[in-house]
Amino acid sequence: MWKDYSRSYLKNNRASGISIMATALVAAMFLSLLCSISYNFWAYDVEQIKLEEGGWQGRLVCETSDFHDLSEDAVAALVNQFAAVEKAVINEKLSGKQGTVVDLYFINARTIYRDLPFIAAQLGLGKDSIQYNSLLLSRYFIHDPEDTTPPMLLTMYAVILMIAAVSLILIIRGSFELSMNARIHQFGILSSIGATPGQIRTCLLQEAMVLSLAPMLIGSMSGILISFCVIKAINFFAANAAGRHEAVFQYHPSIFIATLLISFFVVIFSAWIPAGKLSRMTPLEAIRNTNGFLLKKKKNSRILSFLFGMKGELAGNALKARKKYLRISTLSLLLSFLGFSIMLVFTTLAEISTRYTYFERYQDAWDIMLTLKDTELSGFGLTDELQNISRIQDAVVYQKAEAMTFLPEDILSDELTSLGGFEPVAGTPGTDGRFQVSVPIVVLDDTSFLNFCSQLGIRPDLDGAIVFNQIWDSINSNFRYKKYIPFVREERRTTTLYNNEKTVEIPVLSYTQTVPVLREEYKNYALVHFVSLTMWNKALETVCKAEPDSYIRILSGENAELSDLKSLEQEIVQLVSGEYEFESENRIQERLSNDSLMQGSKMIFGAFCVLLAMIGIANVFSNTLGFLRQRKREFARYMSIGLTPREMRSIFCIEAFVTAGKPLMITLPLTVLFVQFAVTASYLEPMVFWSEAPVVPVLLFAAAIVSFVSLAYYIGGKRLLHCDLNETLRDDTLI
Repeated sequence: MWKDYSRSYLKNNRASGISIMATALVAAMFLSLLCSISYNFWAYDVEQIKLEEGGWQGRLVCETSDFHDLSEDAVAALVNQFAAVEKAVINEKLSGKQGTVVDLYFINARTIYRDLPFIAAQLGLGKDSIQYNSLLLSRYFIHDPEDTTPPMLLTMYAVILMIAAVSLILIIRGSFELSMNARIHQFGILSSIGATPGQIRTCLLQEAMVLSLAPMLIGSMSGILISFCVIKAINFFAANAAGRHEAVFQYHPSIFIATLLISFFVVIFSAWIPAGKLSRMTPLEAIRNTNGFLLKKKKNSRILSFLFGMKGELAGNALKARKKYLRISTLSLLLSFLGFSIMLVFTTLAEISTRYTYFERYQDAWDIMLTLKDTELSGFGLTDELQNISRIQDAVVYQKAEAMTFLPEDILSDELTSLGGFEPVAGTPGTDGRFQVSVPIVVLDDTSFLNFCSQLGIRPDLDGAIVFNQIWDSINSNFRYKKYIPFVREERRTTTLYNNEKTVEIPVLSYTQTVPVLREEYKNYALVHFVSLTMWNKALETVCKAEPDSYIRILSGENAELSDLKSLEQEIVQLVSGEYEFESENRIQERLSNDSLMQGSKMIFGAFCVLLAMIGIANVFSNTLGFLRQRKREFARYMSIGLTPREMRSIFCIEAFVTAGKPLMITLPLTVLFVQFAVTASYLEPMVFWSEAPVVPVLLFAAAIVSFVSLAYYIGGKRLLHCDLNETLRDDTLI
């Protein structure tokens, strides 16, 4: 009986079934997309860690003597004897520098924090010889039990998935509740002739699964396809990003099973809530319930009444009666439009900031940059060869170091003293009244340093330092539009540098407020020193702390195109690739890569906002089509008091206007406030932003929302007005 009843109801009420199927499809697609994207991000993160740090899980670092001078193969065999170890491999690259380094892979990595200390103790090694690949282990939810702040990335993924599942339960529940509430009168009749609450509940759950099974499968497959496209889009837009390997789409059957199970339970819970509520109603309550929308004083809509008169009053009454069912659509449309608008505002501000502070600021300072890994400037022997390449206009090889100096207050410049001295911008003086100041050191190759001396108009000399005498006036300017003043009086002809209780005094060749043409950002409250390689080797190398890498800054000829820079870059790479490990950057390619990444982030985040909007629009369709039976009675009553079909169409138009307009009207002032806050916080001129504001994409997104909501109401209104509304006033049949 129940099977025949369900089949007949579904056959004769396809609109209600379609709304449930559409909602289930969108929910399953969203869950599948979220699970698939999360899995691929996790897999990519694991691959990146393995590429950068290796796939080892634990490591033993010790002197060769700790193993009684055993050979490396014998050490590996010794460690492999432990039952918990899957394999032990000697790290050839690190063993020469740190003694013997053994990389360990465990059969059960979850016991590593217990097994590795045990292995080290059995080998007679201390705790300081143990290393864990903590970042890799954390990606498998393996955390150090003694770590009070373990990485929470995967936990965050799980929480996001849980929030998404709860949100989808609320969304699908609304569709089921609409369909079930339309049948209260029918189930009251069935209950009066002997149907039990359990039978009614089972019938409703069976119908829910019949309607949702195919959409869940299609939605899950669609989510996989969309996630595949997302990974391809990320690879396309980030193809030239430095330090990134190409992402390969990955999918595991367990993810598909988990997606289907989550979707299944989401549907069951979504249907169980209204089904349980419906089955608990007494037959008399169910039969007397007509579910119509009656005008009530407490549901008076003053604004709509003022704007549209009686039609506005009726539309407002209907919207408020369905307020509970429209919450999800309103929230989804609001979040999607707000997220889309703020995302575009944020990326526009980021593009402007990056362009002003990096690309336009340094566009004449470099064309090609090479970072020589673990290379000291004194060990680089290709400076002359670089200078001899005909297409290179200028080449500077340099290294950076760090030291400190102490400045008495009387050496500060008059401009800085008039602003209150060094204390307001950089801290308090020491006990002897002197200020400790950071001294970044830029070590230039000798030829470049001599050229810098000539540029300043001073006598070329390798024996001394050129002091960059400038400090940021943070009191009278902001970080976006900085003003600078002299740091110190230009009287002292020597400078004393400190590092690790060692001191050195070197001559000052000149003070300047110009710098060599380098792609470098100098500290705001530091006294930068430029020295030659000769000066560094002579006096500073043993005192100052040098960074491990060196840099090559290349300027090519004017009006160089991308092809020219690529060709020149390839020639330079061929020159240095045989002897040094390096990373190379191309100014034009860097700009194109940045633009591509920005566009990619806009598209990916925009697609997420579109998906969120789809959930809201699907909910609007579900509500509009799901309420057809109740609204037939409502509009039949309106017709009985003289409303024409044209006036009833006006009511639908007003409802569509409010449904789509409410999220937009809330979002626009919030977006304007965010723009005001962001522009103010970034100290950007408002007109600079508004000249590039993403007005057109925001308006197109808003127009799309309005169009689809209007389409939902158009379809619902067309079906409703083509029905025999007079016939609707009669009693319901069972089907």
